[in-house]
Amino acid sequence: MLFIRELNLQDSGRYRIGLSGSEVIDMHLNVLVAKVGVSRVTGHSGGRVMIKCEHPLYKTRPKYICKESDGCSERKNPGVQDEWMENGDVSLYDDTRAGVLMVFFRELKAADAGTYRCGVDVSDYTESFTKLQLHVTHGAKYPKSVTESAYIGEEVNITCQIPEEHEVHFCKEDDNHICQSISTSTVTQMSGSSERNEERVFTVSISNVSVRDAGVYWCGAETRDTYLTFISLTTNIQLNLITKVGVSRVAGHSGGRLMIKCEHPQYKTRPKYICKESDGCSERKNPGVQDEWMENGDVSLYDDTRAGVLMVFFRELKAADAGTYRCGVNVSDYTESFTELQLHVTHDATFVPESAYIGEEVNITCQIPEEHEVHFCKEDDNHICQSISTSTVTQMSGSSERNEERVFTVTISNVSVRDAGVYWCGAETRDTYLTFISLTTNIQLNLIMSPVVRREGESAEIFCPYDSIYKSKSKSLCKGKCSTRDRNTLSETGREEKETKTDRLTLNDDATASVFTGTITGLTAEDAGKYWCAVTLERDVNYLYTHLIVIMNEELNLTKYEGDDMSIQCKHHEEHQKCFCKAHEPSMCVKDGVSLETIRDDRVSFSDEASTGVFTVNITDLREEDSGIYWCGAHITTKVTLTVKKGISWECVREQWLLWLRGVIIVLVGGVNRMSIQGTRGQRQCQWEKEARWSRVMEEPMCLQAEDGHRGSGLCGAGSLKKLGRSIHHVGDAEGLKDTSRDRVEKLAV
Repeated sequence: MLFIRELNLQDSGRYRIGLSGSEVIDMHLNVLVAKVGVSRVTGHSGGRVMIKCEHPLYKTRPKYICKESDGCSERKNPGVQDEWMENGDVSLYDDTRAGVLMVFFRELKAADAGTYRCGVDVSDYTESFTKLQLHVTHGAKYPKSVTESAYIGEEVNITCQIPEEHEVHFCKEDDNHICQSISTSTVTQMSGSSERNEERVFTVSISNVSVRDAGVYWCGAETRDTYLTFISLTTNIQLNLITKVGVSRVAGHSGGRLMIKCEHPQYKTRPKYICKESDGCSERKNPGVQDEWMENGDVSLYDDTRAGVLMVFFRELKAADAGTYRCGVNVSDYTESFTELQLHVTHDATFVPESAYIGEEVNITCQIPEEHEVHFCKEDDNHICQSISTSTVTQMSGSSERNEERVFTVTISNVSVRDAGVYWCGAETRDTYLTFISLTTNIQLNLIMSPVVRREGESAEIFCPYDSIYKSKSKSLCKGKCSTRDRNTLSETGREEKETKTDRLTLNDDATASVFTGTITGLTAEDAGKYWCAVTLERDVNYLYTHLIVIMNEELNLTKYEGDDMSIQCKHHEEHQKCFCKAHEPSMCVKDGVSLETIRDDRVSFSDEASTGVFTVNITDLREEDSGIYWCGAHITTKVTLTVKKGISWECVREQWLLWLRGVIIVLVGGVNRMSIQGTRGQRQCQWEKEARWSRVMEEPMCLQAEDGHRGSGLCGAGSLKKLGRSIHHVGDAEGLKDTSRDRVEKLAV
């Protein structure tokens, strides 16, 4: 054993120990210079820490930092001089000009707390160090993150708080995330303190900012000890520089759709965004992915990297959407360029239903302001309105009263199931870096299949062709109100199901033919109505409908005479579905998907008893041409066969003879030279003209002649009243005159 007393620096070095003839042991003795000092410092979890260890006597000697908890077995050093190098979670810089080792903790963690040695190799076997006791705190106050934005050329003021007894430190991160001191900025210490007078506020003003000033800054407190400088960075400031390239003013309609295309041709692949200035642009909406539509709240976004365009689609514009927006691009991490968009939301959009039979041609008419371009598009499954290139757009003449709008028509010929859906038309406006499309008119194009007509008790098949792109989607058959919450879904197939059956309804999906069929057996009156074919997506797509008309087995046969009135009671189960139609087949009573009151005549009227599900059809003054087959009801229909005969019914005859007899009595009493008798009953006129030539009773016999070929005979002389009575009696027998009426006439005759 070898003892060295009063060890000094000269004792350091290499030793060889051994006995003659025995093995020799080499030993290196390092003599540590007594630690030159102890420093206690505090940093904040998540913040940054810069430690500067000063070794002015050993400027070019290798320097290091190590943690005593692991016996300083891992000594971190730059490895090179006068250059920043990363070593784990710290960056190191050996400044040989000043004899300083700079150690930068890029993101302080709780595990970094402990006792460190910040030392220098004085020689091969001697070293000197300063002991550093690092405490890491964690709180809500620090670190603090602040975002500042400034336009190029402006002045920006950055405010920080630091403990009262410390010096201010303000620095900017470089590309290696090392925070370098700034000498060109003007630092102004401002008055102010915390409630306990422990902190003060200072402001850094950067004037005439340029692109070089953009980036991440840190501010904090600097503490100096004899051989150590400690900087705790607690506030992060991200300074973004902004360039506004233009201002556009646009208007949309509440309930309508809005497409904004922001063009950034110089920055095609850079991230793009839209934000609202009223909230400080704190919520920046962006697609998150490129070249794909993505939803973000109430808008959908598409970053087109080929054209350098951000498309922003408001799926349903609201009054709250009005305001000032920035539609911009991140030119770099801390610089951006944007167009200012001032959006005004006006009155409600227009909604127009259109229906067409498959294979027909449909014309869709819209109005737009005179100075704008036409835009016509169709919503896809994601509710994005995509432009249509296959449709023919024809601008038609016409304008509003003030000559501010023009009319255009879109014609879609040979419509198929692919054409069904929601269309929008509106005005397109172009600015330097922005295209704005305000969609103001919604057109719901529904396709109609021919009505299905079956009798009560039979079976009915409802065919629903669909676009082949939906072959793997669920299908459903829906009756009545299919687009509302109280929709009546009768049956639905699963994604892979071919057939489902519920009670009397069977739904079969033929994916090969792209058609599903609903079969209803044992038809009743309740089965009649309007049926929708639907494809189940995120929302149901009701694209095609048909009418199921159920003919009741009970029929009505009526025989009437010209001039008669008629009343018929018809059943209905929907308030707006009332129809009395003259046609050979009930399917002819349905046109464009709406049951029509096909008889348009002042003689026809309707009266409704909604509570009983019955309405009454009244026809006055029947004519021979009114004869035919009628269908009474709507989807529930009853066949009515009406026969109107020529001639006069006794009802008309009775009334006219009574009027004629009154005239005779008046003539006998007062006497006239000529008389015309006309009877009116309600809206019906049963009109006869009679001509009577009178002379004085004593000079010439009274003679009344019935004209127009009606029943009856000429009556001459006062004695002919008996003959008149017999004639009336004969007519009464032929027409079934009631005894009471006939007796009354006979009495008048006498």
